[in-house]
Amino acid sequence: MLNIELEEAIKLMNKSIKENGEAEEIELIDASGRVACEDIYAPINNPPFDRSPLDGYALIAKDTKGASKENVKKLKVVDCIFAGGYSEKVLERGQAIRIMTGAKIPKGANCVVRQENTNYGENDVEIYEELSEYDNYCFAGEDIEKGELLIKSGELLTYVHIGILSSMGISNVKVKSKLKIALLVTGDEVGISGYPLMEGKIYDSNLNLINSRLREFGLRTVISEIIEDDGEKVGKRIDEIIDKVDLVITTGGVSVGEKDILHDALPRIGAKRVFWKVNLKPGTPAMYSLYKDKPILSLSGNPFAALTTFELLARPVLAKLTGDKNLSPKKVEGIMEDEFNKPSMRRRFIRAYFNSGKVKFKGNKHSSGVLSSMIECNCLIDVPKGTKKLSKGDKIDIFLL
Repeated sequence: MLNIELEEAIKLMNKSIKENGEAEEIELIDASGRVACEDIYAPINNPPFDRSPLDGYALIAKDTKGASKENVKKLKVVDCIFAGGYSEKVLERGQAIRIMTGAKIPKGANCVVRQENTNYGENDVEIYEELSEYDNYCFAGEDIEKGELLIKSGELLTYVHIGILSSMGISNVKVKSKLKIALLVTGDEVGISGYPLMEGKIYDSNLNLINSRLREFGLRTVISEIIEDDGEKVGKRIDEIIDKVDLVITTGGVSVGEKDILHDALPRIGAKRVFWKVNLKPGTPAMYSLYKDKPILSLSGNPFAALTTFELLARPVLAKLTGDKNLSPKKVEGIMEDEFNKPSMRRRFIRAYFNSGKVKFKGNKHSSGVLSSMIECNCLIDVPKGTKKLSKGDKIDIFLL
């Protein structure tokens, strides 16, 4: 398909790929940012026993009836329990057991008096308040009940999930295998950072730009390299790596110039082109192909165009492959605080800064080859085709970065 809308491009990509179904078991400490591939249920109660929420004395509520500083109730202290310990005694009327925060409440006790409302007695303790059953009393399973669903399959694990699973005594968890991504940057004109810049060349930014963005999403490439503008060599390299990866992303070589070699490279190996050219600016020449049922997303070589189409096209692919919906582009409404007087003959995406519902520009450089004005920008304004200008106060749609 040629010259299609962004939404149609996303539908075609989603239809052509399946979520990565491979799983692996890893240590819990390494699971943050990974996607669970099974439902996880609580194997125990948390807390696993009735416990005290404070330092005080475990006792029987009836023994405190009418207690006050003017009407002191005195109980015999028969034991002391620290956190991590327990008492084998069964509490009887007229008795109390000294207890610390988090310790298991002894049998027979049905409440805890805080130590501030006592005389801190060691052999006998004076009680200065009346309590009801289960005052200052934490029940087993109060936080989590045994059998409760903790994690749903497909859920992205965060540090909070890790803490909860750890409190259940779980040390390993099954997660989806990490996505294997290849990134190929094409172009005879690009030089490599760290080496002298040759005449007529520019340093490449796309390799590190996209690699860094992937890392922000918790993803990493397994193959990442710059390759010259040679259709035969690019095709051969894709053929060599396709069985080792789940996704190939390329930048450069997708327009209509003599050196736009993806149009030669992909047919050489028998890749099927699904679409070419998306009705947006920058990044119109974006192309999507399938080879051995593996997706190949080819983006423009201009830095801002590559970044824009990565955000709009690659993120939906990554979300589908990983099963992590958080990777999908996020679209919200905003109000313009600046003006943009250039007419948009086609759907256009402009870098901007979004805060508290307001959208403004950080600088005035909007060329697809300019990357520096992306500093401090955190959104892309979605400007519909045919828009003559954007004025202050206009309601607009934006994609958050």
